[in-house]
Amino acid sequence: MRRAALALFALLALASPAAAQTDEIQVYDGGLAEPGTFNLTLHTNYIASGLADPAFPGAVTANKSLNGVPEWALGVTRWLELGLYLPVYSRDDKMGWGIDGFKPRVLVAVPDADSRKFVYGLNFEFSVNNKRWDTKRYTSELRPIVGWHLASWDVIFNPILDTAYDGLKNLDFAPSTRIVYKKSERLGLGVEEYADYGPLNGFYSGSNQGHQAFGVVDYNFKNGLELEAGVGVGLTDATDGLTFKLILARDLFSRHKAKTP
Repeated sequence: MRRAALALFALLALASPAAAQTDEIQVYDGGLAEPGTFNLTLHTNYIASGLADPAFPGAVTANKSLNGVPEWALGVTRWLELGLYLPVYSRDDKMGWGIDGFKPRVLVAVPDADSRKFVYGLNFEFSVNNKRWDTKRYTSELRPIVGWHLASWDVIFNPILDTAYDGLKNLDFAPSTRIVYKKSERLGLGVEEYADYGPLNGFYSGSNQGHQAFGVVDYNFKNGLELEAGVGVGLTDATDGLTFKLILARDLFSRHKAKTP
């Protein structure tokens, strides 16, 4: 198991991860809110040193931008969770604060993923974008989830496909990977990689691909608050150089909790 973990770390270093400006920087592990549980996750990232030129005229500029979104989620069944990212927002030095859109999502995964050795699932997001965020009004993400809980290690892979509804050949391959050492029940230390290789009909050249590696810390507080913090470094010229991310999550309501007399 230890050799396998070291080999995976080596693969991460060779494969180099990706990143582009985004409202959320997260690898999905298949975990679901319990049926009847309403959850809020706050995604925030700050690009301290990023691409100085906007991706298109009128776009949010990545460099020194703050990006984020509240994610509202409801557990429906043991295998189904519904979510809504609203509002997606950002602030850059050129245009200031602005609303970038919203995203409903559907997550289907094997029940009780946290207690299983092998986990799998599928997440689908439908994005409605404002002009400052994307040239396409409607885009989507199809995110398969495959993972293993190996004693003190978690290994999760999301082979993501993005689409602007412009044909199957233009599907964009943007995988993400996460390896975490669970030092205790509350504390985890790990690495993540986020990549954008380009469309399936022809990947970008190596220097034009997005590749970013994150060091992350996970901590679960006694009051139910979950924290994930990380620092990401770009590995290509097409990637933001330095990004900080923070994710805070907590159940707001659960029908399983006993009512206070």
